[in-house]
Amino acid sequence: MPQIICTVEPGSPAHKAGLRPGDELIAINGNLIRDVLDYRYYCENRALLIEYRRDGVLHLHRIRKGESQPLGLDFETYLMDKPRSCVNHCLFCFIDQLPRGMRDTLYFKDDDARLSFLQGNYITLTNLSRRERERIMALRISPINVSVQATDPEVRCRLLGNPHAGDCYAIMQDFAKAKIHMDCQIVVCPGINDGDCLQKTMEDLAALYPEVSSVSVVPVGLTRHREGLYPLTPVDRDIARAILDRVNAFGEHCKATLGSRIFCCGDELYRKAELEVPDWDYYEGFPQFENGVGMLRSLEDEFADALAKQPAVTDTPDFSVATGGAALPLFTKLLQILRDSCYHINGTVYGIENRFFGPSVNVAGLLTGQDLIAQLKGKPLGSRLLISVSMLRYGGDVFLDDTPLAVVSEALGVPVIPVANDGEAVLRAFLNLNQ
Repeated sequence: MPQIICTVEPGSPAHKAGLRPGDELIAINGNLIRDVLDYRYYCENRALLIEYRRDGVLHLHRIRKGESQPLGLDFETYLMDKPRSCVNHCLFCFIDQLPRGMRDTLYFKDDDARLSFLQGNYITLTNLSRRERERIMALRISPINVSVQATDPEVRCRLLGNPHAGDCYAIMQDFAKAKIHMDCQIVVCPGINDGDCLQKTMEDLAALYPEVSSVSVVPVGLTRHREGLYPLTPVDRDIARAILDRVNAFGEHCKATLGSRIFCCGDELYRKAELEVPDWDYYEGFPQFENGVGMLRSLEDEFADALAKQPAVTDTPDFSVATGGAALPLFTKLLQILRDSCYHINGTVYGIENRFFGPSVNVAGLLTGQDLIAQLKGKPLGSRLLISVSMLRYGGDVFLDDTPLAVVSEALGVPVIPVANDGEAVLRAFLNLNQ
């Protein structure tokens, strides 16, 4: 379908060529433009033949531009198309475990390969048509993030609640032959895809190395809102340790035979197992940092490096930190390291129980404004309260429960300051160096 141009960037190649808002982009170099992937891919060339329609009249215009220089067009939506929703009924779906009454966008289940490539979202490959799979290979769309769970077809169909889910590994094999890079995830549901099933999944994915170069293994997340849902078993201390033993043993095997560990466990597994997270080298460049793999290690080491370079600071105002149970030991440790270096530092770390989703959910990014208010009101917070920026909507100032940041600050009587998931940023926030 034609793509309606909403804006044309002043001074851009498209602007100089005379394209205007309201024109309908049809094709570039003879290739139909269906969505953002087509647009971005076919705009890479220096010489472009733009086919567009204005007031019902078809036009052709040749444009020359710099290599990789943006053409300068914007459209009504980011994808230039409707996002593709998930067609699965996963036993472990987190969205199905959300309480009622939250904002509508939180209930949308996306499973869009374009968002995987552009924004790093995980996809299951179950709603890709043959044409879409062929386009990914033809355009070399890479990397993409694949939520695998299991390569055994029967187990995967059961987990995803989709009779076509068992085709995943065959699709991945085709992608690997086409040199499409894939980062993968395994969400472990005890009694379903752990044990021998997990072992087989890891062996199958390792066979696709180097196209599959990193796989995160994370525990299933269960909230208290599971009425009517499949009775999944939570990951406890013993189960977490069994998963860690299996994954890390196979990771060592892969490192010895392939030169890469490939498989890394999420920080939450170590916390559930009551074990320290591994050293920096374990994470091999932190390819799945945003998936909670290595975040705690990265924060601690970056904090220590930044502190070693930091000149002495005096008169730092009292402060407090609010975080989830998973990161509570780390932030307590960081504060103690700082006290050992700067005896005048006075801060308090508060671990916040997630009453909104349930106490088994202990990551900072899923804490809500109402839980912060309920558990911190009346507590000594110092001159400011530091929180992880991951608690807020991306690019915004609203918590998951739609409580505005300003409302939390007003209720607690102190500024609430979001801090990036970066060790140096945490140190600067502790020392009040960003003011």
